[in-house]
Amino acid sequence: MEVLASSATASSCPHFIISNMYKNPNSASMATTPQLLQRKYAPVRIVEARAKAPLMYLKITSFKRLLNYGNTDRALLLPICRLNQSFFSQCSLFSVRYSKLKKKLRLKKYAGSLHKVISYSEKIGHHAFVRFVVALMVVMSVSVSVSESPSWALTEENLLFLEAWRMIDRAYVDKSFNGQSWFRYRENALRNEPMNTREETYMAIKKMLATLEDPFTRFLEPEKLKSLRSGTQGALTGVGLSIGYPTKFDGSPAGLLVISASPGGPANKAGILSGDVILAIDDTSTETMGVYDAAERLQGSEGSSVKLTVRSGPEIKHLDLMREKVSLNPVTSRLCAMPASGKDSLRIGYIKLTSFNQNASGAVKEAINTLRTNNVNAFVLDLRDNSGGLFPEGIEIAKIWLDKGVIVYICDSRGVRDIYDTDGSKAVAPSEPLAVLVNKGTASASEILAGALKDNKRAVLFGEPTFGKGKIQSVFELSDGSGLVVTVARYETPAHTDIDKVGVVPDHPLPTSFPKDEEAFCNCLQDPASACNKVELFAR
Repeated sequence: MEVLASSATASSCPHFIISNMYKNPNSASMATTPQLLQRKYAPVRIVEARAKAPLMYLKITSFKRLLNYGNTDRALLLPICRLNQSFFSQCSLFSVRYSKLKKKLRLKKYAGSLHKVISYSEKIGHHAFVRFVVALMVVMSVSVSVSESPSWALTEENLLFLEAWRMIDRAYVDKSFNGQSWFRYRENALRNEPMNTREETYMAIKKMLATLEDPFTRFLEPEKLKSLRSGTQGALTGVGLSIGYPTKFDGSPAGLLVISASPGGPANKAGILSGDVILAIDDTSTETMGVYDAAERLQGSEGSSVKLTVRSGPEIKHLDLMREKVSLNPVTSRLCAMPASGKDSLRIGYIKLTSFNQNASGAVKEAINTLRTNNVNAFVLDLRDNSGGLFPEGIEIAKIWLDKGVIVYICDSRGVRDIYDTDGSKAVAPSEPLAVLVNKGTASASEILAGALKDNKRAVLFGEPTFGKGKIQSVFELSDGSGLVVTVARYETPAHTDIDKVGVVPDHPLPTSFPKDEEAFCNCLQDPASACNKVELFAR
């Protein structure tokens, strides 16, 4: 079971938080998928309720006697006729005075005694419901809980659609389902949506999810689900790029911002740098392209090629890159010494964290220990343009810096349902001065980490308000290998701040010229007149 918390990297999982990747839908906490209910062959509730009534035990007489009774009132049996026309071929002949029968039977009086009900049924003789029990059992066995619909056998495609519907029904955070009747949607979809092929079924599922108007709840074809998993496991096949949100500079063509290029990967070897803008992928403009779509286009089979149009400063580059299996190292670090003398001079350990994959917490610990061998006495944790990743890795990294305290509250529509905290047992660097750098590209797991460090007064935050992704998603696998990314909860910072669409607000701003990588940061510190030295990162 993989637990995720991601946001906007094309190299792993684009902008959303994921709390769980599940294959086994059997446990009951937030970190488990709700168990799928078995298909329930039941008709409309009113018929089901009548099936449980003492009327079930009436003595059965002949079928013909029922047909010969009464005049024109068929209010009771017509719904059953509609549900199973093949069994009730003579439905048009039924005429039962239901109100009279109800009065005669006095169901409430005889509800507690099977013997009395049977005896009473003998008194009313040919007025009884002939073969009523048999009819109800047939209706219940062939119906699909769709009111007043012809009965049909559920196809494999119908079952896949219902599997997706049930997952949303059980797991989705908004139990109003964006103000619609979720059961009614299922009925209408089974009646009206074409589901003759797997592609049509996938389209029906996507259409269903679109009604929630939640950009983070989405459908994943089998290959996309595999790609998502590989991206959170520290390696994938692609060009080694992490991309951010659509951006525009000075009226120039819009595109997708390059957050980072994996060292040694195809993009890095081609000279693509952080801050470059991807204008087109395989001659398709990225101006209106979402990060999900872009991530899928950048990934592909090993040895295949992809064409990129990239703007690097004023220069436009046309590159043809070959996809490779790229190992994703989420952490880079460097020792930066301030230009001062004496034993009190600052030796800063700069750590840039670009994503939260399975290597993240271990890589952060390793960077801290390496920097400590060089006698650092302060740290800078750079979370700018970190769009998230695995949720547990965000929690583990928070524990590295904190000696105690709440890390995050997990909430649903009823309030707090889970608390992640730490007792300090996993703390590695709980005392050195710490500055955290954030911007609007800091999202999801990065915001959880930044909020925890700020609210516990462990760090001072510099930059601009973060993206504001306060929802948690889980990834569920369907029986055919496809999957659903579903919003299952929201979270609050330790100060009970709901950051959704607001973000984590930093303590101090940063100059726009503040460097974005370790080498530029260290060089900037060496210049007394630079932007770095105008910001008091470690003012005491």
